Amino acid sequence: MGLNTIDFYYFSGTGNTQLVVKKMRDIFVEKGINVNLYRLEKAVPQDINLNHTLGLGFPVAAQSTYPFVWDFVNRLPDTDGTEIFMVDTLAVYSGAIVGPLKRVLNKKGYKTIGAKEIIMPSNFYPKNIDENKNKIKIDKGLEKAKKYALDIINGRAKWRRVPVLSDMFYFLVSRKMVWRMVADWGKRFKIDRERCTKCGLCVRLCPVNNVRMNEYPWFSDKCQQCLRCISFCPTGAIYIPEKKYKTYRAISIGELLKDE
Repeated sequence: MGLNTIDFYYFSGTGNTQLVVKKMRDIFVEKGINVNLYRLEKAVPQDINLNHTLGLGFPVAAQSTYPFVWDFVNRLPDTDGTEIFMVDTLAVYSGAIVGPLKRVLNKKGYKTIGAKEIIMPSNFYPKNIDENKNKIKIDKGLEKAKKYALDIINGRAKWRRVPVLSDMFYFLVSRKMVWRMVADWGKRFKIDRERCTKCGLCVRLCPVNNVRMNEYPWFSDKCQQCLRCISFCPTGAIYIPEKKYKTYRAISIGELLKDE
């Protein structure tokens, strides 16, 4: 396969996907391929260069992925054979993303050249965090990311699809009711005013503009549970009353914001 330039669009909530995407980027670059990284939540689909190979990277959420990621995909321009690959990160399994995404992209005229799901540490309100086990998962995940990048380069990557089962699963988990329940969780976020420094980082991090700054941060009803705000708050001022959990992040806030 003749790869020259890859435009890699990705979103990372707590850092797992960013680690995987940057590992793949490093492998591509080592092999002489130009790679441009773009924050998916800030990108404009209409500005995409259809003469480049495209990459999509994102976390699994509700066995699929976030509505704002699907919105980005659905607004991609039609094409006639632009190559595209995807990678997602997940704690256990998905079921409603690989097949449905391939169907949407094929209808738009893309050539779907590879899909890979990579297990990384769970970030969804873990009660305990075992750093050693997490490190093992991350190391294994990054090794899979390396192999996947090489498979893409050498034309060995696959994008398999189970049509009926995956589409049915997607139909169930993409209902507005499901994401309304997710948004309701976000409305439970509270601010510890003694800890909050009013830095505005949570406002800056939210991919769907759900956090607004009044006197203190205020949460609207559009939350999609990417967990950025609660995981990266520098003083731990964002919390959920009566819920015991540990905040997980795979990278530092500096690393998350480095390529903005």
